[in-house]
Amino acid sequence: MAKAGFAAIIGKPNVGKSTLMNTLIGQKIAITSYKPQTTRNQIRTIYTDENGQVVFLDTPGIFTAKDRLGRYMEKSAENAIQDVDVVLWLVEPKDKLKEEDLAVLSLVAKSGSPVIIVITKTDTVKKEVVLAVIAAYANAWQKETGKDLPDIIPVSARTRNGMEELKSLIFDKLPEGEPFYDPEEVTTQTQREIAAEIIREKALRLLQEEVPHGIAVEIRTMHQRKAKGGAGEIWDIDADVFCERESHKGIIIGKGGAMLKKIGTAARIDMENMLQSKVNLHLFVKVRPGWKDDAGTLRGLGYDEKKLRKE
Repeated sequence: MAKAGFAAIIGKPNVGKSTLMNTLIGQKIAITSYKPQTTRNQIRTIYTDENGQVVFLDTPGIFTAKDRLGRYMEKSAENAIQDVDVVLWLVEPKDKLKEEDLAVLSLVAKSGSPVIIVITKTDTVKKEVVLAVIAAYANAWQKETGKDLPDIIPVSARTRNGMEELKSLIFDKLPEGEPFYDPEEVTTQTQREIAAEIIREKALRLLQEEVPHGIAVEIRTMHQRKAKGGAGEIWDIDADVFCERESHKGIIIGKGGAMLKKIGTAARIDMENMLQSKVNLHLFVKVRPGWKDDAGTLRGLGYDEKKLRKE
């Protein structure tokens, strides 16, 4: 009988959780960037093969929250490791554990779920460094839990080294059962949610350091229509980009609207690939001071603390 279960992906910000998940399922669903705290919400993706089905839960990076949005992200990550069949704890190839590493270790150890420690980005270091990392985490785990080190595997999403071995290890941890989702499904996210995240990803990649974490994207309208002359379909999408300061608005728009056009063009290309259709995208930049601490705004953007408590 095939297997089916849930695997939570957890770790510090910018450790490569979304990149790993996209690589495992063979399709880009979660947005990625080199900047920390890219993922704000729990994202579910679905991988199905002849062995069964894994539902991956990508989570925000664990960090010290400074506002209501941060607390939401923190709670989202903590919720993800409750009642899952396996926890994938992603760590970087560094043998010096910092305070934040130990905080994640403590959280993972308390989950009660089977754990696989995944050493990421191993293509960037030598083999002896990876061995030192394994020893460091074995020592820290034993000191925290009094138990032997759980399964640990070095991987590289860029080269795909270790990916098949990781999939096999995950399936070993799952119970036998029927799939939770249709085998053709790859995510539970809606097209609107993915479209908003695509826009935010392009902003993260193109904007200056001080701006990205103060922005949010809301799809205002999204509908499909016939193109003129009946030549295919067109999606009309209007989206608001919220920022916290007037100075940030100017940076996002850019001189003569150049930066906003660049963000929109990059986002439109990804949307057309996702929707397999032409996209007519309009972006509007709005200043909303303190939105990261405003409960109503956060709910409207999909960051609902009450919903988290029910999950």
